[in-house]
Amino acid sequence: SILYQMKVTIIQLDIEWGSPAINIKRVERLMAKEPDSDLYVLPEMWSTGFVTEPTGIAEEEASSISLEWMKKTASNRHCAISGSLAIHVDGTYRNRHYFVDGQTGTVSYYDKHHLFRYGGEDQFYQSGEKHTIVEYKGFRFLLLTCYDLRFPVWSRYADTLDYHAIIAVANWPESRQNAWQILTRARAIENQAFLIGCNRVGNDEYSHYKGQSAIISPIGKTLVNCRPDIEESVSFKLDIEMLNHQRKKFRVIEDRDVY
Repeated sequence: SILYQMKVTIIQLDIEWGSPAINIKRVERLMAKEPDSDLYVLPEMWSTGFVTEPTGIAEEEASSISLEWMKKTASNRHCAISGSLAIHVDGTYRNRHYFVDGQTGTVSYYDKHHLFRYGGEDQFYQSGEKHTIVEYKGFRFLLLTCYDLRFPVWSRYADTLDYHAIIAVANWPESRQNAWQILTRARAIENQAFLIGCNRVGNDEYSHYKGQSAIISPIGKTLVNCRPDIEESVSFKLDIEMLNHQRKKFRVIEDRDVY
């Protein structure tokens, strides 16, 4: 008997720079190809592209058409939607990873903790100081954003940070593609958790993005992945019983270092 299964869809998007209305249309088209998902995952800053200088491009949280769309769509589809936005709120800019639960109307968020200093993100944005774990349909998700993947201690499974899956949304360029492939798998293996990694494709002024979004198993196996350089949506059914069986059989987590 299967306790919890969840259909997760990754939306590997070619993001139009600074154009929320266009990007919303693109997401809708990709969602329509996978109509009955429980959870849709969008890339980092999916509505604008990776905006390091947010003035004039980041949306005000209170009037954000992108966040409003996430809420309305999640509610209409009885699903959840996860993805980050460049947001201006309380006088600060945040790279805010939202998780919108359309069934309860709950909006949770995680503010990116590791700002991408190399790209100047730290000069404009305020970093988040706390983890966010979201409970949805029996699953517990840890929210991460892009550069966070490089810091294993921050995502370490712990008694106070227990989860079944990591959602990592990203604008991860082709020049560091090797790291994307390795780190997504490493985080899944060391925490014995599913990892849902959603990256973008296409180009902006600074980089080319190859995508290669994937859902990774707790043993680091690719369960499903998007093709490189192609805007597409792919789905996979996560199974908690499979995860729990794996954790009981091969008890790595019990020998972890506690910091």
